[in-house]
Amino acid sequence: MRAMEHLQLDPLAIMARAQDLMLASRVIDYQLDDWARLTYERRKFFDWGGWLAVRPMDELPYWRNLMRREREMGHWREVEHEHHETIVEMRSVLRERGTVANRDFTMASRKRTDSYRGRKDSAVALYYLWRIGDAMVHHRERFERVYAPTEDVAPRDLLEEASDAETDDFMRRKHVAFEGISPLTGTYALYHKGERQAVAAWRDNAVKAGTLIEIEVEGWRSPRWALAEDADDIATVERGRVPRAWKPRATTTTDEATFLAPLDPVSARKRAASLFDFDYIWEVYTPAPKRKFGYYALPVLWGDRLVARFDGRVERSTSTFAILGLWLEEEALASDPPFAEAFACGIERMTRLLGAERLDVSGVPQRLLRERLQATRP
Repeated sequence: MRAMEHLQLDPLAIMARAQDLMLASRVIDYQLDDWARLTYERRKFFDWGGWLAVRPMDELPYWRNLMRREREMGHWREVEHEHHETIVEMRSVLRERGTVANRDFTMASRKRTDSYRGRKDSAVALYYLWRIGDAMVHHRERFERVYAPTEDVAPRDLLEEASDAETDDFMRRKHVAFEGISPLTGTYALYHKGERQAVAAWRDNAVKAGTLIEIEVEGWRSPRWALAEDADDIATVERGRVPRAWKPRATTTTDEATFLAPLDPVSARKRAASLFDFDYIWEVYTPAPKRKFGYYALPVLWGDRLVARFDGRVERSTSTFAILGLWLEEEALASDPPFAEAFACGIERMTRLLGAERLDVSGVPQRLLRERLQATRP
């Protein structure tokens, strides 16, 4: 079973950006922006979509099919009609300059727009060319896209578009792989050509063909589906054992607590509630008076349970990683030495990841945990 099928991107950098936190929780010795080096320097991945994510470059033919469908959708047809002259202009600019960012154009030289994609017509046109596949992100500067013609970024052999049937099958399989066990509902599963009846027919045919299996989960009212190639791993988990391929290469989540990113597929979008009975809501968009926890609180994975959450930030001016609050699901953990040790080990690794020189634990109310953290060195 696959842990990730794509890497969702987010520009906020309170501790680190969500994509870095997501990979750091899985990859020993991960360094900030490793994902960007693989994407924009080695071209192993590319980023695309209104639901912005990094995707394997070798999947590009399927995504190019979706890009073409974007162009044919009513909304994007309206954008093309309204900004036609600017789109033609930006195509020409891309060819002439090679790489272009929206910041290359001053507001005084552009037509103002009301689009949430930018206040300049150039921003809307460049974004449109990216969404329909005529441009790709060459690299990013302070997380802003720098565009280039698609043929200057992607390998030539991947520019061919997959058929509609191939793409629908691939995207539905990818969705199941992403969720591990999936109800096959939601907008991602039904991407574009996603009528419920079509997805149900695809599901039933895949079960008959033996490429998909139906699963009943105790406590869940409706069935789920998984890729047949994951059946052995699921059976191993059902027996209470860990599949060999899942065994950690270094530390375990029992020895060292792991902190999940706000957009982590394990905990985001209410999956934490169904999988761990852990009610997690990312409160970054919640007004401060209504927050129960912190602005950027992260779930804490210890062993195979989500047991806490902590809020933190990096003070760049003093190179300090500050823990602003720690909330435990069970108060007994406040006096549990093994948890204190595991949490401190996780914080030590996080401090190194963030490149902080100091650790401020004044926001930790639990005495044992605070004392153990105070012994932590960056």
